[in-house]
Amino acid sequence: MKSLRTLVNAIASCGSLCAPLLSLAEEERVDFQRQIRPLLSANCFYCHGPEDEHREAKLRLDDPVAATAEVIVPGKPEESEIMFRLRSADPDKIMPPPDSGKSLQREEIELIRQWIGEGAEYKEHWAFVPPVRGKVPLPTGAVWVRNPIDAFVLKRLEKEGLTPSPEADSMTLRRRLGFDLIGLPPSPEEMDENASHADAVGRLLNSPAYGEHWARMWLDAARYADSNGYEKDSPREAWFYRDWVIRSLNDDMPYDRFVIEQIAGDLLPDATQEQIVATGFLRNSMINEEGGADPEQFRVEAMFDRMDAIGKGVLGLTVRCAQCHSHKFDPIKHEDYYAMFAFLNNSAEGSITVYSDEQQRERDQVLEGVRMIESELRARHPDWETRMTRWEAEVKAAPLTEWKVLPLTPNDTAAGGQKFLPQEDGSYLAQGYSPSKSTPVFQARNPLAEVTAFRLEALRDANLPRQGPGRSMTGMFALTEFEVGTRPLDGKESGFEKRPLAEATADVSPPTRPIDPYFVDPKGKEKEKRVEGPIEYAIDGKADTAWSIDVGAGRRNVSRQAVFRLEKPLALAEAGELEIALSHQHGGYNNNDNYSRGVGRFRISVTDDPFAKADLVPPEVRAILAIPREQRTGEQAGSVFAYWRTTVPEFAEANAKIDALYADYPDGHAQFVLNELSPARKTHLLGRGDFLSPKEEVAPGVPSFLHPLPEGAPHDRLAFARWLVARDSPTAARSIVNRVWQGYFGIGLVSTSEDLGSQGEMPSHPELLDWLAVEFMENGWSLKHLHRLIVMSATYRQSSRVTRELQELDPENRLLARGARFRLGAEAVRDGALLASGLLKRKVGGPSVHPPAPRFLFEPPASYGYKTWDEDTGPDRYRRALYTFQFRSAQYPGQQVFDAPTGEVSCVRRPISNTPLQALTTLNEPLFFECARALASRTLREGGADDAARLDYAFRRCLTRPPEPEESATLLGLLQKQRERLAAGALDAAKLAGKTDGAVAETAAWVAVARVLLNLDETLTKQ
Repeated sequence: MKSLRTLVNAIASCGSLCAPLLSLAEEERVDFQRQIRPLLSANCFYCHGPEDEHREAKLRLDDPVAATAEVIVPGKPEESEIMFRLRSADPDKIMPPPDSGKSLQREEIELIRQWIGEGAEYKEHWAFVPPVRGKVPLPTGAVWVRNPIDAFVLKRLEKEGLTPSPEADSMTLRRRLGFDLIGLPPSPEEMDENASHADAVGRLLNSPAYGEHWARMWLDAARYADSNGYEKDSPREAWFYRDWVIRSLNDDMPYDRFVIEQIAGDLLPDATQEQIVATGFLRNSMINEEGGADPEQFRVEAMFDRMDAIGKGVLGLTVRCAQCHSHKFDPIKHEDYYAMFAFLNNSAEGSITVYSDEQQRERDQVLEGVRMIESELRARHPDWETRMTRWEAEVKAAPLTEWKVLPLTPNDTAAGGQKFLPQEDGSYLAQGYSPSKSTPVFQARNPLAEVTAFRLEALRDANLPRQGPGRSMTGMFALTEFEVGTRPLDGKESGFEKRPLAEATADVSPPTRPIDPYFVDPKGKEKEKRVEGPIEYAIDGKADTAWSIDVGAGRRNVSRQAVFRLEKPLALAEAGELEIALSHQHGGYNNNDNYSRGVGRFRISVTDDPFAKADLVPPEVRAILAIPREQRTGEQAGSVFAYWRTTVPEFAEANAKIDALYADYPDGHAQFVLNELSPARKTHLLGRGDFLSPKEEVAPGVPSFLHPLPEGAPHDRLAFARWLVARDSPTAARSIVNRVWQGYFGIGLVSTSEDLGSQGEMPSHPELLDWLAVEFMENGWSLKHLHRLIVMSATYRQSSRVTRELQELDPENRLLARGARFRLGAEAVRDGALLASGLLKRKVGGPSVHPPAPRFLFEPPASYGYKTWDEDTGPDRYRRALYTFQFRSAQYPGQQVFDAPTGEVSCVRRPISNTPLQALTTLNEPLFFECARALASRTLREGGADDAARLDYAFRRCLTRPPEPEESATLLGLLQKQRERLAAGALDAAKLAGKTDGAVAETAAWVAVARVLLNLDETLTKQ
């Protein structure tokens, strides 16, 4: 057998396109998958691959039938046109052509010649064939093998003439386990426990910190962040989804179900809040709120992003390549892309209200209290049903004002940058930019001979925050003024005449109260005078009063209406063109922080009824009244009673008690989720991915080169979700197994985690990858089973010490002849410092937090507009980095410098860097400095009576192990030097030590030592 060095040199001469570290012994048959397909894919498929539109010479080299019919003669390389083209010296004949920038080395051409001579056997790309559990090999050094992983690894090592590294020492292994399973190193107390490796694994897998650590891998793929992105980058509430991921991983939810709930949890029978929240996976897309942005353009951009997240995060394929044209390298057609797109293209883009466990308990208490009071009412008034029946008959018999819907034309120059989209029912939906203050104006032709009143209907819509009907974070609005005027049909400004309004009525008219502090400008020089309250405020001509529809949590997100009666009827002859203005002046002080309070969806109608007033019976109740009593559900009957009781004067005391109960109803939180539309939105193939170039309609479907949908399965999003993680899916299990492996070893069995397709790298251990994929699926898709299998293996337990020979031969450790050693991820670096210092706040879940950050990051010019960053001063500032609030456009610096992604696009493979800027961060960033102070104080308080004992204590808290004698000598020398500098006044002890209960100078000296310990390469490295 050739030496390993000789083999590697031979491979290197083939160029980067050859699969790494593959033996090319001449006596072996050429492997199409590993040796030929990568060459064809990299050099030929761009022009002669799956894409129809730009294929040159109508030649396909990815298809065996087409290739052997045209340029390849199996078994006869010298008669094959492809060999002539590859060897030609004529620039008009040679392939690849010189202007392509591609070329094949002599060794690569010889490899193709050998393959053709052996029969030119094509095989389907390995990742597009469902994985099969192969036989576990029996390598000669089987004594090293602890589980099947080791057998596959050892077989490869023996083939390359290598042996595994020795097992790491127990302290190194325990530290490695801590970082790998929960993202935290073990404490000295945990290290002192006499626990076996298996016991330690079990304890860590059952820790709540396990879900927090591994959630980060999935959240990267899910584009998780706490803001909308783009120019405004306003904050959003998304942490319910993040917490769902943590809980699901801690509960070891089967991975197939984990994916299904994120793609279609809302479509599951009797879907729970948790299952609906899970669909936030796809809704993590960015939202462009820039003035003038086309809402449909960026809805489509969000759809492309969702397809990309499914491609990278679930399938492990670059499906986004096909949004403009058929994939040039993989058999994903342009039509296939939009067929999958069609499964997702039917969701609204708003948010819903969700409740934490505590809020859910509060909510249940309120609703139970309401039920008890209503039950008491029924008991005390046995004739209630007769009375309610009589009331219902009266309501049905009472004449209703007839209204004529006004078709409106928005005045774009007065819209404040927002877009008003016409709906089929004559209403308009405000989308896009959401200004904090605005006065949109609408023109309309008068459809009646005489107009006496206008009706404004504010309607709920799934595209609005919390379903609306307004655009504020809670789905509310405040109408400062409703104004009506007329102008001549010639449109002359001089002819405009404002029409006075005599009366305003509404189905809700709350008492006067000041605007919420959230909307008050903290830098305002004048005292805030704005108030909101009853409907009369909408016609009083004052800019500091507004009609509010907010009657409190639990009762706020419903459709509302108001009627505005003119002082004098407006005759058709004199009307000309109607002009209606909706003034909203009760928003916040800037346009970048969710300060809008505009109406979200509305419809305006007119009537000639001189006595028109707002209908006090809610439209939902009127709809129920139209259903025969015997056909109403219990919930519908309860809704009718709940409204009717408010109309009965003698029930006033009970109604007041119910109102008081609702004061304790929790506000809940907004969460972006999938919300299916009805009727369904049509999907069209988009030429070049341009939303303005729709072509033929496309039905939901899946690519033909992958497994089919089950016979008779409905073509809906739930079926698509199940298809993604079906047992015969070629890529789903491989993709997640590969990324979990990447988490342990820094690189996957396939290095291109986002692309298992033709342009991706071949697996370093293909049989192992497939064995793990099948093992994973056949053990209930259990991620914890997969983790346990990996960390219990001898492969994982190897020492990470690198010999010179291994460093030269296998620098990326693809052969797995040693343990992994690389810089910790952003979150682990920060969390490790917090843990060592004793500051770490162990609380799972909840709203994102705001640790110290440079103020200038959130102000112009660093940020487009002002952003709120209320720095936490209590324990929340010391929570795990996973919970740090993340603006997409102003990422938290301490995480950005350690390669954390921004959340703008799906990321399944973080870079791993080691830069001077990272060292500057761990030395000087405020929170790291606080950690150094806390570690110094804790060392003096708990570390022992002398310097040696204290150093040992601090060293173990940072590095797990005790220091070597030389290390102790160096660090104790540093300590003494700092004491001398402090005594000489060269350093400011108070500035270094901060607030401390101990001796200031001594604490300051230990702060210097703690800064060094927290900044050591070994502290920041997993090995």
